[in-house]
Amino acid sequence: MPNYRIIVDLSDRQLYLLDGDTVVRAFPVGIGKMLTQTPTGEYAIINKQPNPGGPFGAFWMGLSKPHYGIHGTNNPSSIGHAVSHGCIRMYNQDVLTLSSLVPVGTRVTIRP
Repeated sequence: MPNYRIIVDLSDRQLYLLDGDTVVRAFPVGIGKMLTQTPTGEYAIINKQPNPGGPFGAFWMGLSKPHYGIHGTNNPSSIGHAVSHGCIRMYNQDVLTLSSLVPVGTRVTIRP
């Protein structure tokens, strides 16, 4: 059984899915803008919700930091840029792939 964890690297705007210490997938992400930066630190996925509506695209995975999450987007051109209110944006197809792999409780490290 895989031992998945997620590392979000804000400097290269990538989300890495690791099994133990091995990167198995990498996805481009959109991150928080200057005034509403994505918080760095150690978190966990605490809930998952398909089709949350609004700007959150096809899927929402809430983090243990309230009001922050990893989610899809209805604005795919924002991926790769610092544009969000602090959440981690993914292409809808990518967030669906990721959500199918990682369970609630998965560790998420957000690093500068």
